[in-house]
Amino acid sequence: MEHFEEIFAKKISEVLGVLDPAHDLAHVKRVVKTAKALAIDENAKLEVVIPAAWLHDIVNLPKNHPERKSASKMAAVAALEFLSSVDYPQKYFPEIAHAILAHSFSGGVTPETLEAKIVQDADRLDGLGAIGLARLFSISTQLSRPFYNSADPFALNRELDDGENAIDHIEIKLKKVAGMMNTRSAKNCAHQRFSFIKNYLEQLKLEV
Repeated sequence: MEHFEEIFAKKISEVLGVLDPAHDLAHVKRVVKTAKALAIDENAKLEVVIPAAWLHDIVNLPKNHPERKSASKMAAVAALEFLSSVDYPQKYFPEIAHAILAHSFSGGVTPETLEAKIVQDADRLDGLGAIGLARLFSISTQLSRPFYNSADPFALNRELDDGENAIDHIEIKLKKVAGMMNTRSAKNCAHQRFSFIKNYLEQLKLEV
């Protein structure tokens, strides 16, 4: 597997480049690391989890791209084409494809296998905690969105809108994601990471 992981890392580095810090090789490495740990805890098939985690963003479309909801489907197809080209065992292809297809929040596909649940959990955990906040503000900057609404930062008298304000995304999506983990290990980690986000918001209230 180590040989294949070197190949996967090289491919993903070429595909993702360095233009989007929220979806770069470092993001994928974190997802792989988390997915491996979850797979060991949950006794899942590493032969499925590892390639799916490495290749889950092999097709990555911007958040505001009109075909964003189809990105995971495109990624599943591209991943199998790539795995075939490097002679990865084809008996794992259906499960790998499903894990990639189901990882995306916007794709709306329910994970049906333990391995798919783990890959989904690992990717979603990277949207929480300290790194999750860093990614949130990175994406918001790329989309030219302010960090918060200066007139009403915490939406006390307005509707939440994460298309206009970065921190609104915490209540709209991240809080929801933190409660949607599939595995026991991921649920514990999500609770810890979202507690950090809540503490961050309390500090932010003192600063703005």
